[in-house]
Amino acid sequence: MSANRTSDSGRGITRRETLQRGLCGAAGLVLARGLGAAVGAAESSPARVPPPAPPKVKARAKSVIQIFLWGGMSHNDTWDPKPDSGRDYLGEFSAVIPTNVPGIQLGALFPKLAEQADKYALIRSMTHGNNGHETAAYLMQTGHAPGERLAYPSVGAVFALFKSPGYKGLIPPYVVLTRAQGRFSEEGFLGPKFKPFATGGDPSAERFEVEGVVARSISDERQKARRALRDEMDTLAKAMADSSQLAAAAEAKEQAYELILGAGKEVFDLSKEKSELRDRYGRHTFGQECLVARRLVEAGVPYVTINYPGGWDTHSRHFETMRRQCPQLDQGLAMLLQDLHDHGLLETTVVWCCGEFGRGPKVDWQPPWNGGRNHYGKVFTVLVAGGGFKGGCIVGSSDEKGEVVKDRPVYPVDLLGSIYQLAGIDPNAKLPHPMGLEAHVLPSAAEGAKSGGLLTEIM
Repeated sequence: MSANRTSDSGRGITRRETLQRGLCGAAGLVLARGLGAAVGAAESSPARVPPPAPPKVKARAKSVIQIFLWGGMSHNDTWDPKPDSGRDYLGEFSAVIPTNVPGIQLGALFPKLAEQADKYALIRSMTHGNNGHETAAYLMQTGHAPGERLAYPSVGAVFALFKSPGYKGLIPPYVVLTRAQGRFSEEGFLGPKFKPFATGGDPSAERFEVEGVVARSISDERQKARRALRDEMDTLAKAMADSSQLAAAAEAKEQAYELILGAGKEVFDLSKEKSELRDRYGRHTFGQECLVARRLVEAGVPYVTINYPGGWDTHSRHFETMRRQCPQLDQGLAMLLQDLHDHGLLETTVVWCCGEFGRGPKVDWQPPWNGGRNHYGKVFTVLVAGGGFKGGCIVGSSDEKGEVVKDRPVYPVDLLGSIYQLAGIDPNAKLPHPMGLEAHVLPSAAEGAKSGGLLTEIM
Protein backbone atom coordinates (compact mmCIF):
# COMPACT_ATOMS: atom_id res chain seq x y z
CA MET A 1 0.00 0.00 0.00
CA SER A 2 1.25 3.44 -0.86
CA ALA A 3 2.28 5.66 2.06
CA ASN A 4 0.05 8.36 0.57
CA ARG A 5 -3.15 6.38 1.07
CA THR A 6 -5.03 5.05 4.09
CA SER A 7 -7.14 1.90 4.00
CA ASP A 8 -10.86 2.72 3.98
CA SER A 9 -12.93 -0.39 3.39
CA GLY A 10 -10.96 -1.20 0.26
CA ARG A 11 -10.85 2.39 -1.00
CA GLY A 12 -8.00 4.80 -0.29
CA ILE A 13 -8.30 8.39 0.80
CA THR A 14 -6.03 10.56 -1.30
CA ARG A 15 -4.19 13.68 -0.18
CA ARG A 16 -6.43 15.71 -2.43
CA GLU A 17 -9.55 14.37 -0.74
CA THR A 18 -8.03 15.15 2.65
CA LEU A 19 -7.52 18.75 1.54
CA GLN A 20 -11.06 18.95 0.16
CA ARG A 21 -12.36 17.88 3.55
CA GLY A 22 -10.76 20.92 5.08
CA LEU A 23 -8.06 18.94 6.92
CA CYS A 24 -10.56 17.60 9.46
CA GLY A 25 -12.84 15.30 7.51
CA ALA A 26 -10.54 12.45 6.55
CA ALA A 27 -9.52 11.35 10.03
CA GLY A 28 -13.10 11.66 11.21
CA LEU A 29 -14.30 9.74 8.17
CA VAL A 30 -12.46 6.63 9.35
CA LEU A 31 -13.98 6.99 12.82
CA ALA A 32 -17.45 7.62 11.42
CA ARG A 33 -17.21 4.61 9.14
CA GLY A 34 -16.33 2.51 12.16
CA LEU A 35 -19.45 3.76 13.86
CA GLY A 36 -21.45 3.14 10.71
CA ALA A 37 -20.17 -0.43 10.54
CA ALA A 38 -21.28 -0.98 14.11
CA VAL A 39 -24.72 0.36 13.25
CA GLY A 40 -24.85 -1.84 10.17
CA ALA A 41 -24.08 -4.87 12.31
CA ALA A 42 -26.94 -3.96 14.60
CA GLU A 43 -29.25 -3.62 11.59
CA SER A 44 -28.45 -7.12 10.39
CA SER A 45 -29.14 -8.69 13.78
CA PRO A 46 -32.55 -10.37 14.00
CA ALA A 47 -32.81 -9.74 17.75
CA ARG A 48 -34.38 -6.55 19.03
CA VAL A 49 -31.67 -4.95 21.16
CA PRO A 50 -31.57 -1.59 22.94
CA PRO A 51 -29.85 1.12 20.88
CA PRO A 52 -26.20 1.70 21.81
CA ALA A 53 -25.45 4.69 23.97
CA PRO A 54 -24.27 7.59 21.80
CA PRO A 55 -20.64 8.66 22.25
CA LYS A 56 -20.03 11.29 24.88
CA VAL A 57 -20.02 14.75 23.32
CA LYS A 58 -19.76 18.00 25.23
CA ALA A 59 -23.14 19.72 25.13
CA ARG A 60 -22.42 23.26 23.96
CA ALA A 61 -25.52 24.30 22.03
CA LYS A 62 -28.08 26.41 23.90
CA SER A 63 -30.08 27.33 20.81
CA VAL A 64 -30.65 26.20 17.22
CA ILE A 65 -31.43 28.19 14.09
CA GLN A 66 -32.79 26.03 11.30
CA ILE A 67 -33.01 27.56 7.83
CA PHE A 68 -35.40 25.34 5.94
CA LEU A 69 -35.12 25.68 2.15
CA TRP A 70 -38.49 24.09 1.52
CA GLY A 71 -38.90 22.71 -1.97
CA GLY A 72 -35.26 21.59 -2.06
CA MET A 73 -32.26 23.58 -3.27
CA SER A 74 -30.01 22.24 -6.02
CA HIS A 75 -26.70 21.00 -4.62
CA ASN A 76 -24.95 21.07 -8.03
CA ASP A 77 -25.59 24.78 -8.52
CA THR A 78 -24.67 25.81 -4.98
CA TRP A 79 -22.57 23.98 -2.37
CA ASP A 80 -21.43 20.88 -4.27
CA PRO A 81 -20.51 22.23 -7.72
CA LYS A 82 -19.46 19.88 -10.53
CA PRO A 83 -17.72 22.18 -13.05
CA ASP A 84 -16.66 19.33 -15.35
CA SER A 85 -20.00 17.52 -15.57
CA GLY A 86 -21.19 19.03 -18.88
CA ARG A 87 -24.14 21.17 -19.96
CA ASP A 88 -26.83 18.58 -19.18
CA TYR A 89 -25.77 18.79 -15.53
CA LEU A 90 -24.43 22.32 -15.29
CA GLY A 91 -27.20 24.03 -17.20
CA GLU A 92 -26.51 27.75 -17.11
CA PHE A 93 -24.10 27.66 -14.15
CA SER A 94 -20.53 26.49 -14.67
CA ALA A 95 -18.45 28.93 -12.61
CA VAL A 96 -17.06 28.03 -9.19
CA ILE A 97 -15.24 30.18 -6.67
CA PRO A 98 -12.66 29.40 -3.98
CA THR A 99 -13.41 29.96 -0.30
CA ASN A 100 -11.25 31.10 2.59
CA VAL A 101 -10.53 27.41 3.28
CA PRO A 102 -8.09 25.88 0.74
CA GLY A 103 -9.63 23.05 -1.27
CA ILE A 104 -13.27 24.01 -0.69
CA GLN A 105 -15.17 25.56 -3.61
CA LEU A 106 -18.72 26.84 -3.96
CA GLY A 107 -20.95 27.81 -6.84
CA ALA A 108 -20.24 31.34 -8.03
CA LEU A 109 -23.55 32.67 -6.63
CA PHE A 110 -22.19 32.46 -3.06
CA PRO A 111 -19.27 34.92 -2.74
CA LYS A 112 -20.16 36.03 0.80
CA LEU A 113 -20.48 32.48 2.14
CA ALA A 114 -17.14 31.75 0.47
CA GLU A 115 -15.61 34.29 2.86
CA GLN A 116 -17.14 32.47 5.87
CA ALA A 117 -16.22 28.86 5.01
CA ASP A 118 -14.05 28.55 8.11
CA LYS A 119 -17.23 28.89 10.20
CA TYR A 120 -19.28 26.03 8.71
CA ALA A 121 -19.08 22.46 7.48
CA LEU A 122 -20.76 21.08 4.37
CA ILE A 123 -22.28 17.60 4.41
CA ARG A 124 -22.15 16.65 0.73
CA SER A 125 -23.44 13.11 1.22
CA MET A 126 -26.84 13.68 2.84
CA THR A 127 -29.30 11.03 1.65
CA HIS A 128 -32.65 9.39 2.31
CA GLY A 129 -34.02 8.56 -1.16
CA ASN A 130 -37.46 10.10 -0.59
CA ASN A 131 -38.75 12.41 -3.35
CA GLY A 132 -42.09 13.53 -1.87
CA HIS A 133 -42.35 17.01 -0.32
CA GLU A 134 -44.44 16.06 2.70
CA THR A 135 -42.83 12.70 3.39
CA ALA A 136 -39.27 13.95 2.89
CA ALA A 137 -39.91 17.03 5.07
CA TYR A 138 -41.30 14.78 7.82
CA LEU A 139 -38.26 12.51 7.55
CA MET A 140 -35.76 15.38 7.66
CA GLN A 141 -37.42 17.11 10.60
CA THR A 142 -38.31 14.10 12.76
CA GLY A 143 -35.82 11.41 11.74
CA HIS A 144 -38.71 8.92 11.59
CA ALA A 145 -39.97 7.20 8.46
CA PRO A 146 -43.30 8.50 7.19
CA GLY A 147 -46.27 6.16 7.30
CA GLU A 148 -45.67 4.80 10.80
CA ARG A 149 -48.57 4.57 13.23
CA LEU A 150 -47.34 7.55 15.27
CA ALA A 151 -47.03 11.18 14.13
CA TYR A 152 -43.71 12.16 15.67
CA PRO A 153 -42.82 15.72 16.69
CA SER A 154 -40.33 17.79 14.73
CA VAL A 155 -36.88 18.61 16.07
CA GLY A 156 -38.14 22.05 17.11
CA ALA A 157 -40.96 20.56 19.19
CA VAL A 158 -38.51 18.12 20.78
CA PHE A 159 -36.32 21.06 21.76
CA ALA A 160 -39.35 22.84 23.21
CA LEU A 161 -40.15 19.73 25.28
CA PHE A 162 -36.67 19.19 26.71
CA LYS A 163 -35.57 22.82 27.02
CA SER A 164 -38.79 24.33 28.43
CA PRO A 165 -38.11 23.40 32.08
CA GLY A 166 -35.00 25.59 32.16
CA TYR A 167 -36.26 28.30 29.83
CA LYS A 168 -37.60 31.44 31.53
CA GLY A 169 -38.18 33.69 28.51
CA LEU A 170 -41.46 35.36 27.61
CA ILE A 171 -41.30 34.31 23.96
CA PRO A 172 -42.38 30.70 23.26
CA PRO A 173 -39.43 28.25 23.09
CA TYR A 174 -40.12 27.24 19.45
CA VAL A 175 -40.52 30.08 16.97
CA VAL A 176 -41.09 29.96 13.21
CA LEU A 177 -40.27 32.89 10.94
CA THR A 178 -42.64 33.74 9.52
CA ARG A 179 -45.09 30.97 8.58
CA ALA A 180 -45.22 27.25 9.28
CA GLN A 181 -45.19 25.18 6.11
CA GLY A 182 -48.15 23.05 7.10
CA ARG A 183 -46.71 20.01 5.29
CA PHE A 184 -47.00 18.02 8.51
CA SER A 185 -47.88 18.63 12.16
CA GLU A 186 -44.72 20.08 13.70
CA GLU A 187 -45.83 19.24 17.23
CA GLY A 188 -46.91 15.68 16.38
CA PHE A 189 -48.39 13.69 19.22
CA LEU A 190 -46.91 16.11 21.81
CA GLY A 191 -49.95 18.30 21.22
CA PRO A 192 -50.72 22.02 20.86
CA LYS A 193 -48.50 23.07 23.78
CA PHE A 194 -45.45 22.34 21.61
CA LYS A 195 -46.76 23.82 18.38
CA PRO A 196 -44.40 26.52 17.05
CA PHE A 197 -45.23 30.18 17.46
CA ALA A 198 -45.42 31.43 13.85
CA THR A 199 -44.77 35.16 13.79
CA GLY A 200 -46.49 36.01 10.52
CA GLY A 201 -45.74 39.48 9.20
CA ASP A 202 -42.66 40.59 7.29
CA PRO A 203 -39.56 41.76 9.20
CA SER A 204 -38.40 43.74 6.16
CA ALA A 205 -41.55 45.89 6.30
CA GLU A 206 -41.53 49.31 7.98
CA ARG A 207 -43.22 47.67 10.99
CA PHE A 208 -42.79 43.98 11.73
CA GLU A 209 -46.37 43.03 12.62
CA VAL A 210 -45.88 39.91 14.71
CA GLU A 211 -49.19 38.09 15.09
CA GLY A 212 -50.56 38.44 18.61
CA VAL A 213 -47.77 40.84 19.58
CA VAL A 214 -47.89 43.82 17.22
CA ALA A 215 -51.42 44.86 16.29
CA ARG A 216 -51.99 46.42 12.89
CA SER A 217 -53.08 50.08 12.98
CA ILE A 218 -52.95 50.23 16.79
CA SER A 219 -50.07 52.15 18.35
CA ASP A 220 -48.35 51.11 21.55
CA GLU A 221 -49.74 54.20 23.27
CA ARG A 222 -53.28 53.20 22.37
CA GLN A 223 -52.72 49.65 23.62
CA LYS A 224 -51.35 51.00 26.92
CA ALA A 225 -54.35 53.30 27.28
CA ARG A 226 -56.70 50.34 26.72
CA ARG A 227 -54.84 48.38 29.36
CA ALA A 228 -55.10 51.22 31.90
CA LEU A 229 -58.82 51.61 31.26
CA ARG A 230 -59.43 47.89 31.66
CA ASP A 231 -57.53 47.78 34.97
CA GLU A 232 -59.45 50.79 36.24
CA MET A 233 -62.80 49.13 35.47
CA ASP A 234 -61.86 45.72 36.90
CA THR A 235 -63.79 46.06 40.17
CA LEU A 236 -63.83 42.29 40.78
CA ALA A 237 -60.04 42.14 41.01
CA LYS A 238 -60.04 45.05 43.45
CA ALA A 239 -62.72 43.48 45.62
CA MET A 240 -60.99 40.07 45.73
CA ALA A 241 -57.41 41.21 45.98
CA ASP A 242 -56.55 38.28 48.29
CA SER A 243 -57.82 35.57 45.91
CA SER A 244 -55.04 33.17 44.84
CA GLN A 245 -56.91 32.32 41.63
CA LEU A 246 -57.27 35.96 40.63
CA ALA A 247 -53.61 36.51 41.55
CA ALA A 248 -52.58 33.73 39.17
CA ALA A 249 -54.76 35.21 36.44
CA ALA A 250 -53.24 38.63 37.04
CA GLU A 251 -49.73 37.16 36.75
CA ALA A 252 -50.61 35.50 33.44
CA LYS A 253 -52.06 38.80 32.24
CA GLU A 254 -48.87 40.65 33.18
CA GLN A 255 -46.78 38.12 31.25
CA ALA A 256 -49.01 38.56 28.21
CA TYR A 257 -48.69 42.33 28.37
CA GLU A 258 -44.93 42.04 28.79
CA LEU A 259 -44.84 40.06 25.56
CA ILE A 260 -47.08 42.55 23.77
CA LEU A 261 -45.76 45.82 25.18
CA GLY A 262 -42.55 45.03 27.06
CA ALA A 263 -39.27 43.18 26.66
CA GLY A 264 -40.82 40.36 24.62
CA LYS A 265 -41.97 42.73 21.92
CA GLU A 266 -38.61 44.52 21.82
CA VAL A 267 -36.92 41.35 20.59
CA PHE A 268 -38.89 41.67 17.35
CA ASP A 269 -38.24 45.42 17.03
CA LEU A 270 -35.51 45.71 14.41
CA SER A 271 -35.39 49.49 14.79
CA LYS A 272 -33.16 48.73 17.79
CA GLU A 273 -30.45 47.63 15.36
CA LYS A 274 -28.11 49.93 13.47
CA SER A 275 -29.22 50.68 9.92
CA GLU A 276 -25.80 49.63 8.61
CA LEU A 277 -26.17 46.17 10.15
CA ARG A 278 -29.63 45.73 8.65
CA ASP A 279 -28.18 46.69 5.26
CA ARG A 280 -25.48 44.03 5.62
CA TYR A 281 -28.12 41.38 6.29
CA GLY A 282 -30.01 42.56 3.22
CA ARG A 283 -33.17 44.65 3.08
CA HIS A 284 -35.25 41.68 1.97
CA THR A 285 -37.47 39.33 3.94
CA PHE A 286 -34.93 36.53 4.34
CA GLY A 287 -32.10 38.83 5.41
CA GLN A 288 -34.22 40.48 8.08
CA GLU A 289 -35.52 37.07 9.23
CA CYS A 290 -31.90 36.11 9.88
CA LEU A 291 -31.43 39.24 11.98
CA VAL A 292 -34.59 38.45 13.98
CA ALA A 293 -33.28 34.90 14.50
CA ARG A 294 -30.05 36.27 15.99
CA ARG A 295 -32.06 38.49 18.35
CA LEU A 296 -34.21 35.52 19.37
CA VAL A 297 -31.28 33.28 20.33
CA GLU A 298 -29.71 36.28 22.05
CA ALA A 299 -32.90 36.37 24.16
CA GLY A 300 -32.44 32.65 24.93
CA VAL A 301 -35.09 31.13 22.64
CA PRO A 302 -34.10 27.44 22.23
CA TYR A 303 -35.28 26.78 18.67
CA VAL A 304 -35.90 29.09 15.71
CA THR A 305 -36.92 27.97 12.23
CA ILE A 306 -36.71 30.24 9.19
CA ASN A 307 -38.92 28.90 6.43
CA TYR A 308 -37.34 30.48 3.36
CA PRO A 309 -39.89 32.82 1.73
CA GLY A 310 -40.71 31.77 -1.82
CA GLY A 311 -39.35 28.24 -1.69
CA TRP A 312 -37.00 26.28 -3.98
CA ASP A 313 -39.37 23.97 -5.86
CA THR A 314 -37.79 24.83 -9.22
CA HIS A 315 -39.24 22.35 -11.70
CA SER A 316 -39.38 25.23 -14.17
CA ARG A 317 -37.70 28.64 -14.37
CA HIS A 318 -34.99 27.06 -12.26
CA PHE A 319 -32.02 29.17 -13.26
CA GLU A 320 -34.06 32.38 -13.13
CA THR A 321 -35.14 31.57 -9.57
CA MET A 322 -31.62 30.65 -8.53
CA ARG A 323 -30.23 33.94 -9.83
CA ARG A 324 -32.78 35.80 -7.71
CA GLN A 325 -32.74 33.76 -4.50
CA CYS A 326 -29.17 32.53 -4.13
CA PRO A 327 -27.71 36.04 -3.64
CA GLN A 328 -30.28 36.68 -0.89
CA LEU A 329 -29.52 33.35 0.79
CA ASP A 330 -25.81 34.06 0.46
CA GLN A 331 -26.09 37.52 1.99
CA GLY A 332 -28.41 36.68 4.87
CA LEU A 333 -26.79 33.39 5.92
CA ALA A 334 -23.22 34.69 5.67
CA MET A 335 -24.08 37.74 7.75
CA LEU A 336 -25.91 35.60 10.31
CA LEU A 337 -22.79 33.48 10.84
CA GLN A 338 -20.60 36.57 11.12
CA ASP A 339 -23.00 38.37 13.46
CA LEU A 340 -23.43 35.33 15.73
CA HIS A 341 -19.64 35.11 15.87
CA ASP A 342 -19.28 38.82 16.67
CA HIS A 343 -21.83 38.53 19.49
CA GLY A 344 -20.11 35.47 20.96
CA LEU A 345 -23.15 33.33 20.16
CA LEU A 346 -21.87 31.00 17.43
CA GLU A 347 -20.18 28.66 19.90
CA THR A 348 -23.52 28.03 21.60
CA THR A 349 -25.85 28.20 18.58
CA VAL A 350 -26.22 25.46 16.00
CA VAL A 351 -27.12 26.73 12.53
CA TRP A 352 -28.24 24.19 9.94
CA CYS A 353 -29.51 24.89 6.46
CA CYS A 354 -31.04 22.57 3.86
CA GLY A 355 -34.30 21.55 2.22
CA GLU A 356 -36.23 18.32 2.47
CA PHE A 357 -34.12 17.02 -0.44
CA GLY A 358 -32.02 18.36 -3.32
CA ARG A 359 -32.82 18.88 -6.98
CA GLY A 360 -32.06 16.50 -9.84
CA PRO A 361 -28.44 16.83 -10.95
CA LYS A 362 -29.47 16.35 -14.59
CA VAL A 363 -31.36 19.30 -16.05
CA ASP A 364 -34.80 18.47 -17.48
CA TRP A 365 -34.80 20.29 -20.83
CA GLN A 366 -38.11 18.79 -22.01
CA PRO A 367 -41.43 20.70 -22.02
CA PRO A 368 -43.07 21.79 -19.81
CA TRP A 369 -39.99 22.14 -17.58
CA ASN A 370 -37.69 23.68 -20.22
CA GLY A 371 -34.59 23.66 -18.07
CA GLY A 372 -35.80 22.73 -14.60
CA ARG A 373 -34.59 20.40 -11.90
CA ASN A 374 -36.86 17.84 -10.22
CA HIS A 375 -37.09 16.40 -6.69
CA TYR A 376 -34.00 14.45 -5.63
CA GLY A 377 -33.46 12.61 -2.35
CA LYS A 378 -30.58 10.33 -3.32
CA VAL A 379 -27.91 12.88 -2.39
CA PHE A 380 -27.86 16.54 -1.42
CA THR A 381 -25.92 19.01 0.72
CA VAL A 382 -26.48 20.36 4.22
CA LEU A 383 -24.65 23.28 5.85
CA VAL A 384 -24.03 23.05 9.61
CA ALA A 385 -22.24 25.55 11.84
CA GLY A 386 -21.73 26.52 15.45
CA GLY A 387 -22.79 24.90 18.70
CA GLY A 388 -19.85 22.50 18.64
CA PHE A 389 -19.69 21.76 14.90
CA LYS A 390 -16.25 22.41 13.41
CA GLY A 391 -15.93 24.87 10.56
CA GLY A 392 -13.86 24.61 7.40
CA CYS A 393 -14.76 20.97 6.77
CA ILE A 394 -16.38 18.75 4.16
CA VAL A 395 -18.16 15.56 5.22
CA GLY A 396 -18.60 12.88 2.57
CA SER A 397 -18.94 13.41 -1.16
CA SER A 398 -21.18 12.75 -4.14
CA ASP A 399 -19.97 11.26 -7.41
CA GLU A 400 -18.59 13.29 -10.32
CA LYS A 401 -22.08 14.36 -11.45
CA GLY A 402 -23.75 14.67 -8.06
CA GLU A 403 -26.08 11.72 -8.68
CA VAL A 404 -25.24 9.35 -5.81
CA VAL A 405 -23.30 9.25 -2.57
CA LYS A 406 -19.66 8.45 -3.24
CA ASP A 407 -18.55 8.06 0.37
CA ARG A 408 -19.71 8.57 3.96
CA PRO A 409 -23.53 8.53 3.63
CA VAL A 410 -25.29 10.71 6.19
CA TYR A 411 -28.92 9.96 7.01
CA PRO A 412 -31.51 12.08 8.86
CA VAL A 413 -30.95 10.21 12.16
CA ASP A 414 -27.23 11.00 11.90
CA LEU A 415 -27.78 14.72 11.35
CA LEU A 416 -30.54 15.16 13.93
CA GLY A 417 -28.83 12.86 16.41
CA SER A 418 -25.68 14.97 16.21
CA ILE A 419 -27.64 18.19 16.79
CA TYR A 420 -29.41 16.61 19.77
CA GLN A 421 -26.09 15.45 21.21
CA LEU A 422 -24.58 18.93 20.97
CA ALA A 423 -27.64 20.32 22.76
CA GLY A 424 -27.51 17.75 25.56
CA ILE A 425 -30.65 15.90 24.43
CA ASP A 426 -30.44 12.11 24.45
CA PRO A 427 -31.47 10.83 20.97
CA ASN A 428 -32.66 7.62 22.66
CA ALA A 429 -34.81 9.41 25.25
CA LYS A 430 -38.47 8.42 25.59
CA LEU A 431 -41.14 10.84 24.46
CA PRO A 432 -44.38 11.27 26.44
CA HIS A 433 -47.11 9.82 24.28
CA PRO A 434 -50.64 10.77 25.44
CA MET A 435 -51.75 7.12 25.28
CA GLY A 436 -48.60 5.77 26.90
CA LEU A 437 -47.25 4.21 23.71
CA GLU A 438 -43.53 3.52 23.35
CA ALA A 439 -41.89 6.39 21.48
CA HIS A 440 -38.35 7.74 21.36
CA VAL A 441 -36.73 10.91 20.08
CA LEU A 442 -35.08 9.03 17.19
CA PRO A 443 -35.56 5.51 15.83
CA SER A 444 -32.84 2.92 16.36
CA ALA A 445 -31.12 0.63 13.88
CA ALA A 446 -33.16 -2.22 15.36
CA GLU A 447 -36.26 -0.34 14.20
CA GLY A 448 -34.95 -0.17 10.65
CA ALA A 449 -33.40 3.31 10.72
CA LYS A 450 -30.58 3.74 8.24
CA SER A 451 -27.46 5.29 9.73
CA GLY A 452 -23.89 6.04 8.76
CA GLY A 453 -22.97 7.19 12.27
CA LEU A 454 -23.11 10.49 14.10
CA LEU A 455 -21.09 13.37 12.69
CA THR A 456 -18.28 12.84 15.18
CA GLU A 457 -15.64 13.97 12.66
CA ILE A 458 -16.91 17.53 12.95
CA MET A 459 -18.10 17.50 16.58
